[in-house]
Amino acid sequence: MSGDLDNVAEPDCDIGTDIYNEGDKADIAKGFSRPPQEFQEDIKSLDHVTLNIAVTGSTGAGKSTFVNAIRGLGNDDEGAADTGVTETTRIPTAYPHPTMPNVTVWDLPGIGTPKFNAKTYLSDMHFERFDFFIIITSERFKENDINLAKAIRKKKKLFYFIRSKIDNDINAESKRRDFNEEELLSRIREDCKKNLKSVGNPQVFLISSFNFEDYDWNRLMDTLERELPDNKKHALILSLPVYSMEALQRKKRHFQRMIWLTAFGSAAVALFPIPGLTVACDYGVVTAFLRNIFRSFGLEDTALQILAKRVKMNWQDLKTEMTSRFKDGVTTKVVNSFFKTPSVAFIMTLKALLNTVIIAGHLPAGAVTVGIIHHLLNKGLREMENDTISVLKKARLLQQE
Repeated sequence: MSGDLDNVAEPDCDIGTDIYNEGDKADIAKGFSRPPQEFQEDIKSLDHVTLNIAVTGSTGAGKSTFVNAIRGLGNDDEGAADTGVTETTRIPTAYPHPTMPNVTVWDLPGIGTPKFNAKTYLSDMHFERFDFFIIITSERFKENDINLAKAIRKKKKLFYFIRSKIDNDINAESKRRDFNEEELLSRIREDCKKNLKSVGNPQVFLISSFNFEDYDWNRLMDTLERELPDNKKHALILSLPVYSMEALQRKKRHFQRMIWLTAFGSAAVALFPIPGLTVACDYGVVTAFLRNIFRSFGLEDTALQILAKRVKMNWQDLKTEMTSRFKDGVTTKVVNSFFKTPSVAFIMTLKALLNTVIIAGHLPAGAVTVGIIHHLLNKGLREMENDTISVLKKARLLQQE
């Protein structure tokens, strides 16, 4: 990491020459064919999109534990949903994400309880406010679960079946001499699908809320990435806890795709320059995007404290593993350090000169902006990825090399 900071002026910063490959050039050409305001509107909408996830199912199935886990919390953390062996959720209860307030996970009362029956459940829960439903059971899916799924499908909402507490099944069966984990998981999955035959051919995901990275968690996330609208997918991926390399790489891939949209959005301003405005916009775009990465990667103090409690460590010990320029956050000083490297400063000067060319300068200035923003955001992404890997290794969630 320190080597990267010591050599910020080396050829990797030479934005004016080889930053684009052939695929990138095609993306740039395609991007500039769109009206500039479309980019700005896309970016602004992503900053404000909300995501409401409904978690429902049978009483005692582990709904509240799942609500906590998907927000990166343990059952005894501050802000966690109440858990217990009996029905602890009496009314629909909203639990905001601890670091992403635009994402809310709803803990819904168990279906089939005296107060909430299957026929009126969706209307009682005000189904229209939810983006998708998670239907959880810890045993077999029952008639109420099936009827609920059918009702959700009629309303044209997404729903997913989760068979919870898989770790309990594994522990119980592991004492058998002929125990085979893969065979057990396959048998549970097929039994659930058979039980849900009247719903069609739904996917069933086997989940342990105490260890998301095992079993079908990543397959569930892959499915949500395919099926959710882009803006909702963006909110979901940014909010997911980062406790494994797979989770980190999922976020990294998403941010890499978002970098192009962000770069084009900034370039839209350069197409119609106002003296002094385009530089300010470049700074603002880079700052906002880097702060999104920092928060989503779990590098904020609040997220480090939650992680430290999970792994029974001092959060300051985790924070000392952050050695990049972002160790104290995405500050004005850090962003300035990005723009003041010799090669970037040169390109910024070139951009300012292109902006003075009234007729022909706008498109070149826009293309230069794409290069600058693309380069800087990817550089920041790499540095924060390295910080996150170091933190996860210290927390013993990744193996040391």
